Amino acid sequence: MTDTSPRHILRVDASMRREGSHSRVLADRVIDRLTTRRPDTRVTVRDLADGSMRLVDEAWIGANFTDPAQRSDDQKAALAFSDRLVSELRAADTIVITVPIYNFTIPASLKAWIDLVARARETFRYTEAGPEGLLTGKRAILVYVSGGVAAGSETDFATDYMKHVLNFIGITDVEIIDAGQLMFAEAEKLEAAHARIETLAA
Repeated sequence: MTDTSPRHILRVDASMRREGSHSRVLADRVIDRLTTRRPDTRVTVRDLADGSMRLVDEAWIGANFTDPAQRSDDQKAALAFSDRLVSELRAADTIVITVPIYNFTIPASLKAWIDLVARARETFRYTEAGPEGLLTGKRAILVYVSGGVAAGSETDFATDYMKHVLNFIGITDVEIIDAGQLMFAEAEKLEAAHARIETLAA
């Protein structure tokens, strides 16, 4: 039997809470179960709550749309952090992203991360047939956590968006750990999420 255990996991934490975060606890469990059969799996952690995230600005846009061979040192510096995030994505075969819901959608830091990694010529390209994602052959697991919004409901503006963005850059194998509507039945929802993690890890 072929071992499909991940060799390099990129974990992206989007919760601004370090303590009492259900999404972080569930992500811990995902990582633990994914690395059980391969303890030497490399895990890169990108914590969006550490204050390092940056927003796309005019200098970034100007640099990004300049031919790489023509970029100045200042333009290269403007893209350096984004380049690092893209490199983390390229290196991983499995991406675990926590998706807590803030005011019906993803946290601003996660949107900023998306803006910095969804780059023409780097993670996608335009062809005569339309856009083509360049980060193929990867698996993504979204850890969805909300107080009142059910995943897949008409007020869930996060899961379809995240799947669309990941598909756009070539990651089409996307699975969801659903821990939505915790304010209504926290114990049951978390139990179901943990059961789902066991299924995915298997």
